[in-house]
Amino acid sequence: MNPTDIKGGEEKGFYKLSWLQRIGFGSGDLAQNLIYQTVCMYLLLFYTNVYGLDPSAAAFMFLIVRVVDVLWDPLVGTFVDKHNPRLGKYRSYLVLAGVPLTGFAILCFWNGFSGSLLYAYITYVGLSMLYTLINVPYGALNASLTRDTNEITTLTSVRMFLANTGGLAVAYGIPKLVAALSPDGLTNTKESAGAWFTTMAIYGVCGLLLLIFCFSQCKERVVMDAKETENVKVSDLWVEFVRNRPLRVLAFFFITAFAMMAVGNSAGSYYMIYNVHGSSNDMANFMALGSIPSFIFMPMVPWIKKKIGKRAMFNVFLTIAIVGMAMLYIISMTPALKGEIWLVYVAQFIKSTGVIVATGYMWALVPEVISYGEYTTGKRISGIVNALTGIFYKAGMALGGVVPGLVLAYVGFDNSNATEQSPFAEQGILWLVAVIPALLLLLAMFIISKYELDDKTIDEINKKIEEKR
Repeated sequence: MNPTDIKGGEEKGFYKLSWLQRIGFGSGDLAQNLIYQTVCMYLLLFYTNVYGLDPSAAAFMFLIVRVVDVLWDPLVGTFVDKHNPRLGKYRSYLVLAGVPLTGFAILCFWNGFSGSLLYAYITYVGLSMLYTLINVPYGALNASLTRDTNEITTLTSVRMFLANTGGLAVAYGIPKLVAALSPDGLTNTKESAGAWFTTMAIYGVCGLLLLIFCFSQCKERVVMDAKETENVKVSDLWVEFVRNRPLRVLAFFFITAFAMMAVGNSAGSYYMIYNVHGSSNDMANFMALGSIPSFIFMPMVPWIKKKIGKRAMFNVFLTIAIVGMAMLYIISMTPALKGEIWLVYVAQFIKSTGVIVATGYMWALVPEVISYGEYTTGKRISGIVNALTGIFYKAGMALGGVVPGLVLAYVGFDNSNATEQSPFAEQGILWLVAVIPALLLLLAMFIISKYELDDKTIDEINKKIEEKR
C-alpha cells in the first residue's frame, strides 16, 4: 500500500481514501449500471416489441429469473466470505465475472432466435447470475475499504453520482443510438433489432473497461482473517437475518425501493411512446431526467445528512418523489395539460430527485448493518450480508419485473402497434408510471422509520470493534 494513499491522523480501520480511490470504487457501479439500467429500462420493451414475446410470458420469465437469484445469491455470498482469491477477496470478481457478464449482456439483445422463449431464458438467467457474481462482492467491497461513517457517506455519494452517470448514459444514449442505427429510425419495431445488438455491444465493452479500472483502484483493508471466515455457511444467512434487526429493516426497504424503481423504469419508455406520443428524442429526454438530479443533489448528501439527519433526509426525499408521481398522474389525466410535454419533464425531474437521493443513500447503510453484525457476533460476514440485501432487492426486482408485464397483459397491450394503444391500455401504463410506485414509496417510508442506527451509535460500535481486534 502506498503511504500517500492514507491520510495522517486516522485511527486503525477508520481509513481516509484518496479521490482517485473514491472515483475508482464508484466506477464499478457506473460499469454495472450500463448493463443493469439497460435491462431495467429497455429489456421488456425489446422483448415485447422487437424480439416478439407476449407480455405475460415476459413477465413470468422475469419472475423465474428472480427466483433463481434468490437461490443463487446466498451461495455466492457464502462462497465470497469463505474464499480469498489471489487478486483480492472481493475485487477479484470484478474481472473474473466481468468478461462473461459482458458477453451475456450482448446476447440478451440479439435477435438471432427471434421469439424463442428458451433462448431468452438462457441468456437472461445467465446474465442475472453473472451480475450477482459481481454485485455481491462489489457491495462487500464498500465495507472493506474503511469503517469511517463520514468517509462511507462520501464514498456512497461518489458511487451514486457515478452510478447515475451510467443511468444517464443509458437513459439518454440508448434510445438515441438505437434510433440512429435503426433502418426505420424507431426503437420499438422488429427492424431495430440489429441496432439494439450493436448498441449493447458498445455499452458492454465500456462497462468491462470500467470494471477493470475499479479493480485497479480498490484496496481491501477491513477484512476478517481467513481462519475467522472458514466456517461460514449458507445457514449463516438466515441466522444473521433473524438476529440483526437493522439488517431486516434495510432488507424490507430494499424490496419496496427496488420494486418501485423496476416498475417505474420499465414503464417509462411505454409511457413516452403511447401516452405522451413522443419521439425517440422525447423518450431520451424523459429517461435522462431519471438520472440528471443526481449530479445536483448527490454531492450535497453529506451536507444534507449532517444538517437534518438521515431519517429526516429519507422522509423529505421520499415525499418529494411521491409529489412528482402525483404530478405525472394529474398531468396525464387532465386534457388541458396532457399535451404540455415540458410539464411532464418537470414532474419527472421532481420525482427523480426524491428517488435518487433516498435510494442512493440506502447503500451507505449496508456497511452499518455489517458492522452491527460483527459487533454482536464477532464475525464480519460482508458477503453474507450483501447476499441478503441482494436477495431482497432482487425480490423487489421480481415484483417490479412481473407487475408491468401482467398489467400490460391485463389492459390488452398490443405489441404489434408501434404508435397507438387503447384508452384502457394507456391507463394501465399510467398506473405503472405513477400510481403503483407511489404506493410502494409510502410503504418504504414506513419501513425506514424503524431503522435505529444513527451515526453516533455506529461510530461507537466501530471503535469498540477495533479495540477488540
